[in-house]
Amino acid sequence: MTFVVQEACVKCKYGDCVDVCPVTCFFETETQLVINPDECIDCNACVPACPVDAIVSEDEATQDYIDINANFDYDDEDKRRESKDDVTHGPSWDAAKA
Repeated sequence: MTFVVQEACVKCKYGDCVDVCPVTCFFETETQLVINPDECIDCNACVPACPVDAIVSEDEATQDYIDINANFDYDDEDKRRESKDDVTHGPSWDAAKA
């Protein structure tokens, strides 16, 4: 089982999850962050770190977001995020939640 970034991340991209990920398996799309399912070690560190509860286990995720996370082009290393500071916040980002 892996973790999946869901709709709550769309257009906000806080990046707290990126800071706690021990294997840097987060990548950034134009609208959200995604988790590389082949690199995720199921440590659960990202789940409580997300201020909008956007990350859930694959068992709890909707199929469309499983597909978004699974089908992203993870070969594009320029989109890998290693820290919160690397994330471009979206238009719904709220400083009070950050």
